[in-house]
Amino acid sequence: METEDLTPQERSRQPWGFFILGLIIGALTLGLFLTHQSQIICGPEIVPPDGIDLSTFWEAWNHVEKEYMEASDLDRERMVYGAISGMIESVGDPYTVFFDPQESLKFQEDLSGEIEGVGMEVGLRQGIITVVAPIKDTPAEKAGLQPGDQIIKIDDMSTYDMGVDEAVQLIRGVKGTEVVLTIRRPDVFDEREFPLIRDVIQIPSVAWELIDGSIAHLEIYHFHQGLVQNFQEVAAEIIKSPAQGIILDLRNNPGGYLDVAIDVAGWFLPMGNLVAIEEFGSGERQEFRSRGNAKLAPYPTLILINQGSASGSEILAGALRDNRNLRIIGEQSFGKGSVQQTFNLRDGSMVKITIAKWLTPSGHLIEGVGLEPDITVELNLEEYLEKGEDKQLDKAVELLKEIIN
Repeated sequence: METEDLTPQERSRQPWGFFILGLIIGALTLGLFLTHQSQIICGPEIVPPDGIDLSTFWEAWNHVEKEYMEASDLDRERMVYGAISGMIESVGDPYTVFFDPQESLKFQEDLSGEIEGVGMEVGLRQGIITVVAPIKDTPAEKAGLQPGDQIIKIDDMSTYDMGVDEAVQLIRGVKGTEVVLTIRRPDVFDEREFPLIRDVIQIPSVAWELIDGSIAHLEIYHFHQGLVQNFQEVAAEIIKSPAQGIILDLRNNPGGYLDVAIDVAGWFLPMGNLVAIEEFGSGERQEFRSRGNAKLAPYPTLILINQGSASGSEILAGALRDNRNLRIIGEQSFGKGSVQQTFNLRDGSMVKITIAKWLTPSGHLIEGVGLEPDITVELNLEEYLEKGEDKQLDKAVELLKEIIN
């Protein structure tokens, strides 16, 4: 799908969603959260807010400079970044974070679609580092990790009171090295170790296959930068094929760029349909509308989601259900509904700040709730891995055949 119709302002608002442990994570990546990218903040016009007295900070700084026994070894740059990190952490929001220049560079690299790590998205759920979704054909997926797994330890380090960013940094690493994750799977087992060998993670975007000669099984793995072009190519193939219906598979899709999710929605919705609503703390709202060709809209379509469907995939599924009354099959989605914006600082560092929450076109709040499927079908991972049985996909095929016929 071409993007020439986007305004310069729209192109600058590149959202994201969670941490790509690649983790991909970047969500803090992209993934479990949506982000909008701002212009670089700089200039002498930046002044402290009224009523803010920083004298106590400098008083403490001076005491450290004068009294610390190894003052000559102090790393002042690290002290400054530590102070900023402490300020950001005091906000109490796991998705509002500070990146020093090196971390900021890694964050940007995560958006390219290739990183080194184990291949899964993680987020913070009820204060616990939790697997959102393993990425297809990665060490995490091959080891059997699944959405909802709680990461109790990373090697020998407890994740108690650990932030997502710290967890990401510990899990990521050089190809060929090992990281051992201690996992708790609620209602299945308390603790089990999963040794993972890090690898180069190619973040896939989209794939499709023709089932029974008439059904296009269309899987979107991630809403990263390459999806727009890749989706255009896949859509053209589907249109030329004998497909009479589409199963849109968003399972284990942790999200990505908001603009990309909106672009994809434009293949299924007429121009101008409401896709998502951002609601700011002031109560002000901003609407995002479809802007595509709707060439896939004539196809009968069903949607698959599970616990690993988050952020951008929840936006797309919610928009298609609210606008076209398309049925959703599977399990309740993750429930990631806050929006972050990144601000580049003058020295190459960055802050990412939660600026809003988003809602589906009908006004349904996703954060902490997720999407309830119209037809609930639970997937037994053990049966799937051992026998290849995919009851959720089978159910969607069955229902779509009824619609087509």
